[in-house]
Amino acid sequence: MHPLRITYKLPAYVIIFWLSALSMTLCAQESIPDFTRGDKIPDGYKHDWNLGPTGARGWIFTKGLETSLARQILITKVDRSSPSDGILKPGDVILGIGSDPFSFDPRVELGKAIGVAEAGNRKLKLSVWRSGKTKTLTLRLQKLGSYSDTAPFKCRKSKKIFEQGCEALARRMAQKPNRNKIIRALNTLALLSSGQRKYLPLIKQQVQWASKYSDTEGRELCSWYYGPINMLLAEYTLVTGDRTYVPAMKRISLEIAAGQSTVGSWGHRFAKDDGRLLGYGMMNAPGLPLTTSLVLARKAGVQDERVDYAIERSIRLLRFYVGKGCVPYGDHTPFMKVHDDNGKNGIAAIMFHQLEDKEAAEFFSRMGTAAHGLEREMGHTGNFLNLLWAMPSVAISGPNATGQWMKEYSWYFDLARKWDGTFQHQGPAQEKNDSFAGWDSTGAFLLAYGQSLRHLQITGAKSDLIEPLTEKEAASIVADGRGYSKLNPKGIYANDSAKQLLQKLGSWSPIVRQRSAEALARRKGDFSRPLAKLLRSKDKNEQLGACQAIAQLKGRAAATVPALRRVLKSDDLWVRISAAQALAGIGKQASVAVPQLLHLATVVDLENDPRSMQQRYLAGTLFDKRTGLLKHSLEHVDPEQFYTAVRAGLQNEDGHARGVVSTVYGRLSFEELKPLLPAIYAAMVEPAPSGNMFADNVRLAGLEVLAKHHIEEGMEQCIEMMGLGRWNVSRRVPKCMTLLRSYGTAARKLAPELRNVRKKIAGTGEPSDHAKKQIKAIDETLAVIEGNSKPPKLRSLANLNGK
Repeated sequence: MHPLRITYKLPAYVIIFWLSALSMTLCAQESIPDFTRGDKIPDGYKHDWNLGPTGARGWIFTKGLETSLARQILITKVDRSSPSDGILKPGDVILGIGSDPFSFDPRVELGKAIGVAEAGNRKLKLSVWRSGKTKTLTLRLQKLGSYSDTAPFKCRKSKKIFEQGCEALARRMAQKPNRNKIIRALNTLALLSSGQRKYLPLIKQQVQWASKYSDTEGRELCSWYYGPINMLLAEYTLVTGDRTYVPAMKRISLEIAAGQSTVGSWGHRFAKDDGRLLGYGMMNAPGLPLTTSLVLARKAGVQDERVDYAIERSIRLLRFYVGKGCVPYGDHTPFMKVHDDNGKNGIAAIMFHQLEDKEAAEFFSRMGTAAHGLEREMGHTGNFLNLLWAMPSVAISGPNATGQWMKEYSWYFDLARKWDGTFQHQGPAQEKNDSFAGWDSTGAFLLAYGQSLRHLQITGAKSDLIEPLTEKEAASIVADGRGYSKLNPKGIYANDSAKQLLQKLGSWSPIVRQRSAEALARRKGDFSRPLAKLLRSKDKNEQLGACQAIAQLKGRAAATVPALRRVLKSDDLWVRISAAQALAGIGKQASVAVPQLLHLATVVDLENDPRSMQQRYLAGTLFDKRTGLLKHSLEHVDPEQFYTAVRAGLQNEDGHARGVVSTVYGRLSFEELKPLLPAIYAAMVEPAPSGNMFADNVRLAGLEVLAKHHIEEGMEQCIEMMGLGRWNVSRRVPKCMTLLRSYGTAARKLAPELRNVRKKIAGTGEPSDHAKKQIKAIDETLAVIEGNSKPPKLRSLANLNGK
């Protein structure tokens, strides 16, 4: 085997163009309009805000998911009969509270001022600029009192907001239920959480609607709808004792179970008959509510082994993330930027709480408690789900947790609440509206305020699993979530000493550990000795934190290699994986650990690692072409150990892991590849059951190997691999055609089949630009394989034997 050297170099014109574009973007973003000087809202900035119960909406300058750079609020709308009617009008500019100008964030400052006014004399005094003059205007709000230290528990203000919200919601639903199925189910759950019999007729109407839902053909994004709908049926049954809808709940639960993939996941839609997901694969945002709905349905009386099996498979997949970070988008590594990602930790806390898994419920509840402020602004396509599951997850840790969390974040709740008692989805602080714009958030917020009533399973009906946090513990966890900023990502922990950062490496929070590791790596000095000491600790969190720091320090922590190699023998799976990642971070100086890592990459432990996650992660630490330890050289690697690790990696159920392993193909001669060809072919023809988004990488890499060496089994696969009905077809077709052309006229027999494919792509109408490119690639291929050139000599997998 031979060493590999790779150099990445961008052309100068590309670098200049990129820097120029970046500079223009930053300059544009820095231009904060001053409305008192006649400036207008910049083009493309369309997102404005509900300004709490004032009845007004306003535009606030945003950047980096923050409004902290703004010092003005431009009024864009005023509702009739609201507190602002006749006092504020569109075009007014709010400059501050009372006589004090905004000093750090108008959105936060206004939200807090609303809370003060509602707790005191009801008067919200605003400094307002209008037509060249500034004056103080006063809005009279409703007197609601203050949030208690344990809000929403034992909190009069929370109780009033909840009751008024339910009344307003009931009136709205009686007139016309929301057409959005998710909102319709959540709004009904909110009314159900009140325990008020007066809402029961309205609730029953919605439950009857929910009982009829079915979309087994996947006409819509059904995975998103089944979960909330099934939750509603289950919660209704548990609260009322009415078993009328248990048969419908069972049918829906079985449809959910049947739509699960073989690895226990769901995507936008349900899985195909072969157990694989359509599109780009697994999505935990709908998958977690689906699983939770099955758990609740089972509790409500659905007894079926297929439901049990679906729950078991999903839990096997999701429990992996306990103690490691946020549940990610799909079948990916734990998300490590913030304490919750799109609300997935929140719903995970609820799910594991229902399953009476104390360790998992406690971890995810604490992650939810640490997520507030900017961390709650984030979420794929918007932050609706991040806010929906926030308070229900925090409440699992008790009244002190909710109270401390609300002290930090109640301003957001007060700003989202409209003057009629309903709630408006605000969206993150960004220029444009998110994908949830216009959604009614009333039910979502009322479920938060309804936690104190504990009528539903998702509002704490089961509340004795976890020891409630003390006030001090809750305050500490809330503090763990402070400081994150996209405007100044390196600012967090910037003022901490190296000693303090080393202490934080032992935090319960993977996010605090990661932030501390990154901050430590920005400091000068050699931290190898204290990190090696942490690696010897009996505290798992300290070991993990040390590994995270070493991975960031890279070669500066090379002295820790012997300690890391000892940690590779740990009984804990994540500690072993983290140690391997730290070694990969160190780089070439850690190559001495390659034999040990190759061995670990082949270990199968289905009892403790049912999804072979150790093998998956080690695929990256060994084979990744940018960071893997084998990128430096294959020269001194034991061939049999290497081959065994490659074969194992190519059988992993994750398509991304297989793809990482396949990057080694190009570094091997044909003679070196021959022992691996059966495994390469198998990974090519049988797609991985998970990781759809990356599953084509290993398949196309295998096809490239077969085409390069003219192995005849690759010709048919060039047709098969195009997969017209699958995601990312526009990339595959040209690639497959390029490879098929390498067979020349030896592939002539495939011409009729290729023409059929062309016909399907062309369709009956005008082809799209992507289709035109695919058709062009096919036409070029037909010209080659039907030409007059001499065909290359073919090899066969069935009869290699050194030939």
